[in-house]
Amino acid sequence: MRIYLVVVDDSPEAEVALRFAARRAVKTGGGVEILALLPPQEFIAFGGVQATIEAEARQHAEALVAGAAGTLFEESGLKPAITVREGDGPKIIHEMIEDNAEIAALVLGAAASGAPGPLVAHFAGADAGKLTVPIMIVPGSLDRDGIDRLS
Repeated sequence: MRIYLVVVDDSPEAEVALRFAARRAVKTGGGVEILALLPPQEFIAFGGVQATIEAEARQHAEALVAGAAGTLFEESGLKPAITVREGDGPKIIHEMIEDNAEIAALVLGAAASGAPGPLVAHFAGADAGKLTVPIMIVPGSLDRDGIDRLS
């Protein structure tokens, strides 16, 4: 099965990328894997504080992914795979693609204005030729109709 890997966060462009990936998956008989990335936490000398910060970050990411999965299911009928991982985003994405031969594309949303976002900048820049799957960069300025027309 063709899987579209989508990285989600709180940004509007992540919603655009998710909608695009869902529509492509429906049209191609594929699926979607939603990835939420937790940045590595800075070390704090007090263990209890560190654990609380890490737990809150994980809960936020899990709620974000659950909401995205619910929206995806309501709009397309697809039940996505969900992954929440902590660490370096590009490294995690490379590992996921290497570990799952069904991932056919990485789908990222670019910010509607300003800098495109760190993952888009990374994978469209110095690391552009290192992926083993195509990268689809969806403009964050697209509205629902625009996404539907393109997907």
